[in-house]
Formats: sequence, C-alpha cells, structure tokens
Amino acid sequence: MQALALLLAATLAACASKPPPPAPRPPPAAPVVRPAPPPPPPAPPPVVAAPVESPAVAARFPEPPAARSYRTPGLGDARSAYTSAAELRAQLRALVREAAAPGAVQVRLLPVGASQRGTPIEALWFSRAPEAAAGAAEGRPMVLFVGQQHGDEPAPAEALLVLAQQLAGGPLQGVLRQLDVMIVPRVNPDGAAREQRVGANGIDINRDHLLLRTPEAQAIARLVREHRPAVIVDAHEYAPLGDWPAQYGIVRRHDVLLQYAMTPNAAEFVGRAAEEWFRRPLLQALERERLSSDWYHVGQPGLRDRPVAMGGVRPDTLRNVGGLRHAVSLLIETRGKGLGRAHLGRRVHAQLVAAASVLQSAATRAADLQKLRRFVDTDVAARACRGDLVLEAEPTPSEYNLRGLDPVSGADKVVAVNWLSALALRPKRQRSRPCGYWLAADQAEAVRRLRLLGLTVQQLPERMALRGEAYRVLEQAWRDAPAVGESAEMGVAQPVPVELQPGLVDAEPGSFFVPLTQPLAYLAVAALEPDTPSSYLAHGIVERAQALARVTALPAGRLTTLP
Repeated sequence: MQALALLLAATLAACASKPPPPAPRPPPAAPVVRPAPPPPPPAPPPVVAAPVESPAVAARFPEPPAARSYRTPGLGDARSAYTSAAELRAQLRALVREAAAPGAVQVRLLPVGASQRGTPIEALWFSRAPEAAAGAAEGRPMVLFVGQQHGDEPAPAEALLVLAQQLAGGPLQGVLRQLDVMIVPRVNPDGAAREQRVGANGIDINRDHLLLRTPEAQAIARLVREHRPAVIVDAHEYAPLGDWPAQYGIVRRHDVLLQYAMTPNAAEFVGRAAEEWFRRPLLQALERERLSSDWYHVGQPGLRDRPVAMGGVRPDTLRNVGGLRHAVSLLIETRGKGLGRAHLGRRVHAQLVAAASVLQSAATRAADLQKLRRFVDTDVAARACRGDLVLEAEPTPSEYNLRGLDPVSGADKVVAVNWLSALALRPKRQRSRPCGYWLAADQAEAVRRLRLLGLTVQQLPERMALRGEAYRVLEQAWRDAPAVGESAEMGVAQPVPVELQPGLVDAEPGSFFVPLTQPLAYLAVAALEPDTPSSYLAHGIVERAQALARVTALPAGRLTTLP
C-alpha cells in the first residue's frame, strides 16, 4: 500500500499545487421524518420577467457558431419553452439502440425513479465494451452526468441531450472505448415544469444527498450505489445579476464556474486528481473556445464586509457526497440562471465544452481512476478505530480579486473582496475515530437511508455488550445555541451538542452495527455524529440520542450483514 501511495503521489504531483435574538430549540428527540402525502397538482408557473442586462453587457456574450448545430426541442428558434418532460422522454427513447456488432456503441434506457408528482426520472447508459451490459464493465470506469437538480436552471438538460447525441453517434463516441457513460438530463422534472429551484415539497434536492428526504435524491443514491461512478459531473447554472450590481458593483461575467468536492474527511488524493487530471485541462479547453471561467462562488447579501464564498463544504450536495464516495466529483455552473432564454446557445455550448473535456480526461486517465479508487477505498477502511476525524470545518478567510463587468458599460471591472476559500478547510470540531456506530433495533428508517447511501449495515442476532461511548445531549447548550442561518428546506439543522460517556453499550438482539471498516465510512460519520449540521439525530431520522452510540472496539460476536 505504501508503494501505491507513493506512486499516486508522484503522478498527482506532476502539476503545480492548487491556486490560490435566538429561538427556543426543540428537543433533540424529534419524531422520525415520514414521507409527506403526494403534493397537489402543479399550478401554472407565474409569469416573471427575466432580469435585463444592459445592451453593452449582453454584447459580451455572442452565440458561438457551434451552437447553431445543436438540436433539441427546447433549442428551436421559434420556442419560448424548454424541452418538456414528454419531449425529453421521446428524445431519450429515440437514442436507444442495441449494438449491431461487438464494440459498437450501445445505448440503453435505465429507469432511475420518479419525481414527487410521478414524472419518470430516466438515464441513458452508453458503452462500447465487448460484452456490454447495463452497468460499468469490469475494468472500465463510469462517468455520470446529472442535470437540472434545480428546476429553474434549464441549460444543463438541453446540453446533456446534445451530449447524448454526440456519444451515440457523434464526435464523442471514441471515449467509450475506455469508459462507460451515464446521463440523467433532468433530476427535478417537477421544478422544471414550474421553473422553480426546489422540488414539489419545497426541499432543495441538491442539499438532500445525505438526508435523502426526497424521492429524487433517493433515486440518484440508488443509481450511484449500484454503478459506483468514478467521476460525477453535477451540471447547474448560476445567476449573474441578482444583488451583485447593488452590493458589489459588478455583473458576473464568467461563462463557467467550477469546483470539486471540498468537505471534511474527503480523501486528499481524490481532490488532487480532480484538480490536476480534470480541472486544469478543463480550463484550457474553455480558453480555446474563448469561454471564461473561475472558481464557483456565491455572494453574501446584507453583510457589510461583503464576503464572497466558494461553494459549501457540508457533506450534503451531490458534489461533496460524491467526494466522500471517492469519486472525482465536479460542479459545473454556466452563466444563465434568471436570464430567460438570453445566451441560451452559449450556455449550452459552455456545458458541452466542459463535458467533453471531462470525458477526454477520464478516458486518458481510465486506468489511473481505477487504481485511485481501489487505493482510497482500502486506505479509508483501514483507518477505523484509530486517529481523529473532523466533524465540521469552515472555509479559510482570505482576499480575492474578483473579475466582473460594469453593469452599464459592460467593461471589465475588478473588485477586491473578502473571500472564503474552500481550498483549505479549518476544522471547527474534531473527535477520535470510532470503530463504528450502534443503532437501536427500532431505528429502521435510519438504517434504510444508510443502506441506500451504499453503507454496509450489520445486525446483532443476540444480545451483546459493546465497548463504546454513549451520547448525552447538553440540553442547555442546545436551547441556548444561536439559530442556524438556513432553513430546514436546505437540509441544515442546529447540531446537537453532546458529551461522550464511555462505558458498555447494552446492545439488544436485532439492533444494528455500522462498521467504519468500509470504504464509505465517512458518510456514516457525517450522518451519525450528532453535532454535525446534517446529522440524522438533528433532523429526527434517528429518533433519540439513546438509540445511537459510538463503538470503540470491534464486536467479538457473530453479526449478520444485511443484504
């Protein structure tokens, strides 16, 4: 293992290093979150005028010539609407075909799940493996593209339809000699039908990949669990206007904003691979197409010191949860949210240039991706019972020269901003790494979600005394803590303050053990430590603190692994 670590370090180091008044608290023993009844039928989306750019700003974003050749229902010249759910289904089916000869491109339609309003969520799977089957072939990594988690960000779904065409019989089919590719063009059809960000129940699907409260996030979890993609691309759009002209004096200008997984306990080697094998070649590809780029970032409305933050570091988004699965997990955001159909061809083109670069990099590094996954899987599983882990971290404050456009003249304008960098995370709370977690026998819902994430869960066939640490909730600290700054719809709850009480856990028959001697151990940490922002206890998925404990020595008795 040491030799392999040195080999990976040498490979990854070939490039330069990275750039630059409180409300009362409810008791922690909240009820289990149960599925809500089906939402009522959707109302027609409200007619809202798109924000208007000045003519000088709009002139900075001409349509690339290549965009005229892209063909989807939503890109038609006479269209005012994007590709509908019915049109999307028809387009996916039109691309399906069996391989006519060994090594020919094969395209299969895979049912992924259904939205809260019953609209099917479907994927296309592409392969040229000699013995192709619906899943990643042995020795071939899979690249997964996920689009339109936010319903008011339409360009990714249109772009992923074009990408599917180019893989089925166009210029990108060559990458299928080294890779399998899976495309889910639209994860949030309910939000797309209403042109709203969230799903039908008001939850942000992209903040739900650990808690799994929505059927859409559960569908993606099943897909990732079954196919274990080596690379995940999460395609979005960002808003160039909003509060930016008033607060920062600029309109955002970059065609593409990029970030990879940056969250506590993410494997260093995977982050370096994302930077050196993928982001840097992607920057070059965008530059060749005269498309500008920067790190993904968001403003902080209403704060006088005007900090600008890189993307979130909580383990809740598809990007960060994908990183804890040891996939190279990339966020690609194009400039366009809130602009209606303005620059739509350019937005689709930018998504396609980025997607093609990711595929070329993955094909070039196919063998390295497989080696990287095996090494990190083994390394994480071997760390159980020793050392420390990070429960929560925060970005590092710094300064950044942010390049934008003058809102009136359209000229380049640079503003110096306080910058919260996710490139270097500062631990806020750490704790020793246990051997695993015990859950009481009545915590079936928490166990279901953990298994949906892909975690191995074992069951105790008989009563056992486990050496461990119980959690005691610090009730006063819980009530006195300041309110969190985001709503429950974003998957954020006040971490439950606890202290550890060492001793023996009286584990009854039928209770559960989640070992950390497995590759996805850090997903268990994010879900089960009570004082994390996305913890299952804070969100009521684990019903009470007494139903959960840390296990500090591996159980000596026989346990049954759940199928």
